[in-house]
Amino acid sequence: MYIPKHFKIEDQEVIYKYIEKYSFATMFSQHKGEPYATHLPLILDKDERVLYGHIALPNEQWQDMENQNILVTFQGPHCYISPSWYETNKAVPTWNYVAVHVYGQVEFLHNQQELLQSLSEMVNKYEKANSPYNLNEVDSNFLEGLSKGIVGFKINITKIEAKAKLSQNHSMERQEMVIKQLELSPDQDNKQIANLMKENLQRKL
Repeated sequence: MYIPKHFKIEDQEVIYKYIEKYSFATMFSQHKGEPYATHLPLILDKDERVLYGHIALPNEQWQDMENQNILVTFQGPHCYISPSWYETNKAVPTWNYVAVHVYGQVEFLHNQQELLQSLSEMVNKYEKANSPYNLNEVDSNFLEGLSKGIVGFKINITKIEAKAKLSQNHSMERQEMVIKQLELSPDQDNKQIANLMKENLQRKL
């Protein structure tokens, strides 16, 4: 990923935070000589430096992705930045966004218990704390039947690239102008980018 020095995220914990928050990812590999992508949620294990997930058995991507050097992208909030918000007309439009690229090697989960554990962690992540649903309480025969229709895997991470393009290449005054305009928008992505820009400015103070 092209990352100018202004926009590179160096802090590992910040990167992990983005992966966990924007965990619905796009997984790219080569399948039959062509690029192939699947959209899916992934669970990060920071201690093992591994991503856990599963793919539908009829999805052919799994058939040749083991031991490939694959790419997974996590897309955070993004929004258009209008040059009309600046103090000068000597400017052009741009786009602010957060993105993380993770590279790694796929290893399939052949152990049924490991697969069920990864499924349980995924459910626990997305179910609300007061949800009555508990995967561990689902009929074991039912779960075993469903698990035959998916392929569990983990991605052993080899490299991470992370970028937060938040107008850092502009003056603080101009960044504050952008934040003000984004906060006026009803769009949630605009508001999230505004918050990230404010956090970035506060770190510089």
